[in-house]
Amino acid sequence: MTRQGFILSALPLAALATLAACGGGGGSDDDTPKTVTIEFAAVAGNTPIGCGSTVSGLGSGGVDAKLQDFRFYVSNVKLVKADGTEVALTLPADDDWNHSAGGNAVTLIDLEDGSGGCSAGTSATHTSVTGTVPAGDYVGVRMTMGVPFPLNHTDYASAPAPLDVQAMAWSWQSGRKFAKIEVVDPDGSTGTWAAHSFYVHLGSTGCSGNPANGETVSCVAANRMDFALAAFDPATQKIAVDLRALLAGNDITRNQAGAPGCMSGGTDPECAAVFQALAIGWNADGSGSGLPVDGGAAQTLFRAVAK
Repeated sequence: MTRQGFILSALPLAALATLAACGGGGGSDDDTPKTVTIEFAAVAGNTPIGCGSTVSGLGSGGVDAKLQDFRFYVSNVKLVKADGTEVALTLPADDDWNHSAGGNAVTLIDLEDGSGGCSAGTSATHTSVTGTVPAGDYVGVRMTMGVPFPLNHTDYASAPAPLDVQAMAWSWQSGRKFAKIEVVDPDGSTGTWAAHSFYVHLGSTGCSGNPANGETVSCVAANRMDFALAAFDPATQKIAVDLRALLAGNDITRNQAGAPGCMSGGTDPECAAVFQALAIGWNADGSGSGLPVDGGAAQTLFRAVAK
């Protein structure tokens, strides 16, 4: 894809080809909402991965592992024009995977299928965000991995889908797990891993105030991950979610302190490398901002690849 971007138009493909050849555009349908689908794919490096197979080359030791879970929320997706203008992707009517309210939109991406090591998951998957934007020339995409604050701190049992998924719920203070990505020793409890599992649970921490009692909620660390792909064409590309990049800085076979892996704790040593991969501010003394670093420019989890 070139910096001319991808063009969303109401015109037939033949007409688009003619316009492209002439360098022109426009017409009465320029503002007609058009459908865009942004696909996600679980990978380890350049290799597609799934619940039913062993994943190789993970962590600082390059070890084998099996997936146990691979789900995350994305929110407030925007397509970006060449001049930097951001246009929000409007989600369809609420369903099992999408919810919009108060100017915020959230989608659950589920890359596990309940098979193999993901037996605690669900057979249903959801691998894309679909919505509409006005026809136009777009060059990139921007979004957040996480649930917007106004939608996050609610009781999952009474929340609308997809915020009602128990597996993605934390306490009422913490709201939701923004991401639930888990790997385990491929040989289970008889394997050689000291900890047998490594979890990445991303979510807000240090939260106070009970919304059920009308109290105002505040959190020390929001831990929402912003990221942008400056060159992205959803017609020819998808977004790879790279497990190998996420875990590269940790020995996933052992745990230094606390819960297995990184549970977003402000002083959890396993979170240092994870948050670096996510480009979220984190410090070992607990003073990390919990905010995106430089808009997520250095994140390594998401990247554009060919379909």
